Amino acid sequence: MTKLDKDVLIIGAGLSGIGAAVHLHKLSPGKTYRIYEARDAIGGTWDLFRYPGIRSDSDMHTLGFDFKPWTEAKAIADGPSIRKYVNDTADEYGVRPHISFNTKIVSADWSSKDQAWHVVSEGKDGARQTTVCRFLFMCGGYYRYDQGYRPEFPDEAAFKGQIIHPQHWPEDLDYSGKRVVVIGSGATAMTLVPAMAETAAHITMLQRSPTYVVSRPAVDKMANFLRQILPDQWAYTLIRWRNVLFQQFFFRQTRKNPDKARERLIGMVREEMGPGYDVDKHFNPAYNPWEQRLCLVPDSDLFNALKSGKASVETDHIERFTETGILLKSGKTLDADIIVTATGLNLIFMNGVQVSLDGAPVDPGRLLNYKGVMLSNMPNLAVTFGYTNASWTLKADLTSEYVCRLLNLMDEKGATSAMPYLAQYPNETEPFVDFSSGYFQRVMDQFPRQHTEAPWKLHQNYFADRKNLREQPIEDGVMQFTVPAAPASAKSELQAAE
Repeated sequence: MTKLDKDVLIIGAGLSGIGAAVHLHKLSPGKTYRIYEARDAIGGTWDLFRYPGIRSDSDMHTLGFDFKPWTEAKAIADGPSIRKYVNDTADEYGVRPHISFNTKIVSADWSSKDQAWHVVSEGKDGARQTTVCRFLFMCGGYYRYDQGYRPEFPDEAAFKGQIIHPQHWPEDLDYSGKRVVVIGSGATAMTLVPAMAETAAHITMLQRSPTYVVSRPAVDKMANFLRQILPDQWAYTLIRWRNVLFQQFFFRQTRKNPDKARERLIGMVREEMGPGYDVDKHFNPAYNPWEQRLCLVPDSDLFNALKSGKASVETDHIERFTETGILLKSGKTLDADIIVTATGLNLIFMNGVQVSLDGAPVDPGRLLNYKGVMLSNMPNLAVTFGYTNASWTLKADLTSEYVCRLLNLMDEKGATSAMPYLAQYPNETEPFVDFSSGYFQRVMDQFPRQHTEAPWKLHQNYFADRKNLREQPIEDGVMQFTVPAAPASAKSELQAAE
């Protein structure tokens, strides 16, 4: 067999990748690892996005790692604070020396003969090298960093001002005293509007359709009180559990009684905006709650900006761009000096890495998810994909724990590979994510599918995943192990399954 360079190769140095490294350090301390990060810094999303007001849309007691308490006063944290938290974690656990920055993964091929992944990477200078690892752990998130989703609008070339996408925010942009239109109604738009309203002449959020919006205090008074009387980890754990229980309860009740949930959510906006504001037009979506992600705003900042007159919402469709702004289908014109296209993300599975088995390319759309962690007939490969109805890191932590359990069991068995074996692809499958958001729907054919039954079912439920990934035996009749005395051909097994 070819000599291994590392036991585990982690892709991505954001929340998921740094968390994976720490879990390896704590739970599988004998394993050697390396992190490949395509950019030049730690932090992932929280280092990439630099637009005004960038912040979490989840509380930091669940978005934070389970092993490192969040001790800042604000539970809804700004981007720089989260970036510092991830960097501090990397330094506290000695992860930084294990990171290769400016290293992009091009392809990964599993060799049945070597029982290892041959991973081709490309440096900043364009030079390529191959790394051989036993286990490949994809922790790079689910969207393209180099390009956000940016539809073309009619006659946009006619606009004489600036057009900016939040994913590529100019550091020197001066919008003070300027008229700004933000196209979009997601978390990014609702973050930008109150932040830019402080100095812009006026800012308008232009949306085709409304989104559910919920306000929560940025500061969690209970969490701050508990930290005064308890050790940080105890206080953090208690608040984390309280928030998880609330999230899961709220999600279940919303799905069980969507009409009642809608009434309550819209009622809360009415209370915020007061009489006379057209809440039904601007904040009453056509879909049920949690068919798309809810938007969280801290301390009612969006509503306060709207009530102050510094910001406004227009619910309409774009007819075309003009020299001075945007003409709407209704005939109304929005004057603008700057237009921000907060139109979403471009999703991509496994960072667009071309994966193959013994040289045969793999189509992710023909794979099944296994326990929300691995993929059918793919040896020694795990993918971190967080929750759409709760904080990303809740699932990332469980995924890392499971991978460590799997690696430790492989050592006990003397196995060189572990693979969730699927004998026959089922006739009936479901999309990877049950979400109606456009950014998911555009690319779901490029993502793995899921079945209706375990273990090929993707749970959006922390408690179910906690049981499946942390407590249930790994040897479930589906996971197959290979030992050096009897190497198996993953390629042939995949072909047989298809």
